[in-house]
Amino acid sequence: MNISIVGRGRAGTSFELALRAAGHSVRIFAHDHLSTVTPCDLILLCVPDDHVAEAARNLPADDQAVVAHIAGSRTLEVLGDHPRVGSLHPLVALSSPEIGARRLQGATYSVAGDPLLFEVVESLGGVAIRIDDAHRAGYHAAACVAANHLVALMGHVGTLADKVGMKLDDFLPLAFSALEDVRERGPVAALTGPASRGDLSTIDAHLAAIPESERATYVALVNAALSLAEQQRISTHK
Repeated sequence: MNISIVGRGRAGTSFELALRAAGHSVRIFAHDHLSTVTPCDLILLCVPDDHVAEAARNLPADDQAVVAHIAGSRTLEVLGDHPRVGSLHPLVALSSPEIGARRLQGATYSVAGDPLLFEVVESLGGVAIRIDDAHRAGYHAAACVAANHLVALMGHVGTLADKVGMKLDDFLPLAFSALEDVRERGPVAALTGPASRGDLSTIDAHLAAIPESERATYVALVNAALSLAEQQRISTHK
């Protein structure tokens, strides 16, 4: 398959490497060189979500090519009047081209539109799922929390660790074990710690000990933990 990728960022270069490894002929273009995109089977827009519509408008007309984006939050409407359109959003973090390319192999993809996109997923050894347009923003929110917000949470841990003379790495085994418990038992059963026990005095001590700049994040998270703890108590007494 002849594929043109628009966007030289982490996502575009990750797809470039993965699709080449899968046997496709791939060319990659900068987002401001759309006039140089040549006829092909698939034009994959790997640009920020807010720029997809503009990129689609500025593409040269090609009635044969499928024009697709990888924006998890956007429907096909942003692709305008192109006769063949689609979307392909991977449920993996593309933190670097090499890591991203490896993760795209066998990944789960949210796919919509032209059947050609399902062929692309198959060539990557992936799994294709469909998301209703009405649920797309909610789907993307869940994906962002699972990846981006988890990274932000680890930034919060790193700040707290630094304040007591430790490093984020010291706490990563604890985080990995908690995620393993979530995978095996679900978040309600996996919850431990003061929120699960109702130890409010401990939580108050935490708030007094941590930097003021980190308290809002801690409060938001402890409130979520207390909500899970209530579900835990309900399930225990059923």
